[in-house]
Amino acid sequence: MVSAGVMSGSGNLMDFLDEPFPDVGTYEDFHTIDWLREKSRDTDRHRKITSKSKESVWEFIKSLLDAWSGWVVMLLIGLLAGTLAGVIDLAVDWMTDLKEGVCLSAFWYSHEQCCWTSNETTFEDRDKCPLWQKWSELLVNQSEGASAYILNYLMYILWALLFAFLAVSLVRVFAPYACGSGIPEIKTILSGFIIRGYLGKWTLLIKTVTLVLVVSSGLSLGKEGPLVHVACCCGNFFSSLFSKYSKNEGKRREVLSAAAAAGVSVAFGAPIGGVLFSLEEVSYYFPLKTLWRSFFAALVAAFTLRSINPFGNSRLVLFYVEYHTPWYMAELFPFILLGVFGGLWGTLFTRCNIAWCRRRKTTRLGKYPVLEVIVVTAITAIIAYPNPYTRQSTSELISELFNDCGALESSQLCDYINDPNMTRPVDDIPDRPAGVGVYTAMWQLALALIFKIVITIFTFGMKIPSGLFIPSMAVGAMAGRMVGIGVEQLAYHHHDWIIFRNWCRPGADCVTPGLYAMVGAAACLGGVTRMTVSLVVIMFELTGGLEYIVPLMAAAVTSKWVADAFGKEGIYEAHIHLNGYPFLDVKDEFTHRTLATDVMRPRRGELPLSVLTQDSMTVEDVETLIKETDYNGFPVVVSRDSERLIGFAQRRELILAIKNARQRQEGIVSNSIMYFTEEPPELPANSPHPLKLRRILNLSPFTVTDHTPMETVVDIFRKLGLRQCLVTRSGRLLGIITKKDVLRHMAQMANQDPESIMFN
Repeated sequence: MVSAGVMSGSGNLMDFLDEPFPDVGTYEDFHTIDWLREKSRDTDRHRKITSKSKESVWEFIKSLLDAWSGWVVMLLIGLLAGTLAGVIDLAVDWMTDLKEGVCLSAFWYSHEQCCWTSNETTFEDRDKCPLWQKWSELLVNQSEGASAYILNYLMYILWALLFAFLAVSLVRVFAPYACGSGIPEIKTILSGFIIRGYLGKWTLLIKTVTLVLVVSSGLSLGKEGPLVHVACCCGNFFSSLFSKYSKNEGKRREVLSAAAAAGVSVAFGAPIGGVLFSLEEVSYYFPLKTLWRSFFAALVAAFTLRSINPFGNSRLVLFYVEYHTPWYMAELFPFILLGVFGGLWGTLFTRCNIAWCRRRKTTRLGKYPVLEVIVVTAITAIIAYPNPYTRQSTSELISELFNDCGALESSQLCDYINDPNMTRPVDDIPDRPAGVGVYTAMWQLALALIFKIVITIFTFGMKIPSGLFIPSMAVGAMAGRMVGIGVEQLAYHHHDWIIFRNWCRPGADCVTPGLYAMVGAAACLGGVTRMTVSLVVIMFELTGGLEYIVPLMAAAVTSKWVADAFGKEGIYEAHIHLNGYPFLDVKDEFTHRTLATDVMRPRRGELPLSVLTQDSMTVEDVETLIKETDYNGFPVVVSRDSERLIGFAQRRELILAIKNARQRQEGIVSNSIMYFTEEPPELPANSPHPLKLRRILNLSPFTVTDHTPMETVVDIFRKLGLRQCLVTRSGRLLGIITKKDVLRHMAQMANQDPESIMFN
């Protein structure tokens, strides 16, 4: 609501109370906060602290503590988010490997950790060691053959089903808000919407536990998006410990913006990318102070994760790459083609996923979330196991696709035919003809790509934590690696072609297939989310490939252009609209030539506007008006005849004021006159005590005239974060425009269903 906190005069909130009554200034669930009001309240609070700090040394120390509280909150968020991310990474590694076998020396060791500690591990068979046993070896003492394969297959499916069932059951019973990615809701909350419990302690606990379970189950989803939700839950928890943030929803959202940056920082090991992601993708209000604090929170979170070292490689980045050749101008063409593929995949995924989610909401399918998760998990596990590229965890798959083929690589993707006469340094291996392993890997990757594209559409949006970053990157990395191998073989066999002649001589190392995988991953992630700047920074922080910024930029921009040609919405905006959240996207343009009078209520033929008069309504009249309507507030006018505007009273504060007056002030009855003027009206001698409520009245509600263009009104709502504004002509009240009215009008202008906007 519009700046009800801009109160005239000093003193208490209500004249008949010694101190403000409880719950004033708070908001109901599924309502929008008033940014102007929160800003005004924080300015008043800061002014009081500054004036008091001059009175004594103790007050000065308190003012310093208040100033430093923001940095303390950032430090705590970074420490907790980094710790949780490290624990999640370690637990996922162990539980993913548990589907295939167990470590005999210590069952809590993953496959890699188990073989690190073994003295019998050789370099050639570094994936095999006596301490690590597959389920077939442990149960029937067989490592090869059909029966061993079938037993391992069944154990893989059973573990996947168990993990998925536990995850969906925990979410359903303890924390329904722990499902999904969380980023659409975080965006909506940061725009000023209240969803109580979404960032609560239970949600934090259940989301952390179930995130480990669902990623370990092998479903086509990632943990990176949900880690933003987890970090924001940490931010909400720590901000509730400081009154500066717990009592001001606007300030709390500054903390949550910084927490979102810390979430991406620990998800990818990309602190700068995290800050840019918060700025570009999720934050609604991002002042310079929040930028600095986001930077600090992301730094602390990244440092904490680095200290835990969950990847065991002494590096913060998730997919470290080390390419030995530069890229060439001629390669920009395949990079741009990968950008086109990313844009098309982003459009296909968004449309298909939203259609499936809409079907889930409107049919009986939505009544069986546990069954849906079990069925999708079973299908995923059954199809994924035979193909080595879908059996392994998605993070391992991306890491393998990004890797360059050195002399020490044992991957099938590096099975090239070597020239026995080659006498080159190890790190400068020339392009070679592909061997049988590469061709086998190509068709396996093609099948894995088709499977990943289809299954991700049905997986994202189920009632479990589900991120989209890693599956999108996997789709792009598979397509990119195949294109990279294709270009490499083309250059090898046709090095005399004009496009290769200048830069790809025989025996030279000129094409890096891993780079194509990296560019493809960026293109597909950009196509789905429509990120650009933050995406490129995340990608080069993620891989350490700093010199490949131009190919990444070319692919990211191309994928955004192609995807935007089919529709401006990314997957997160599409889910916001699907759920009917009142989110005014800053990126959307309003170009229609309509006026405020076309949107305001009441419209022709509707009942007149519900208003309060300044000195002629009784407590009973106001209580009846509140009972019969569900409006968030009421304009206050001089009289029903003149309709001249005085101010605006919030519904919630009217209810609280009347309730407290009845409890604490004698003589307040249903017949008591309620007045909003400085002086009480002239009343007969035997009249009951009047009730003065000028202190809760917002004397400067935001107003526009009936001829204000809607383009301007939409801009005002976006930039000032209004809940509603009043429409006047020559000081006379004509109507009201709420945020919901603006959203409905925009939906109507875009030929969408205006009734899809569900909340206030």
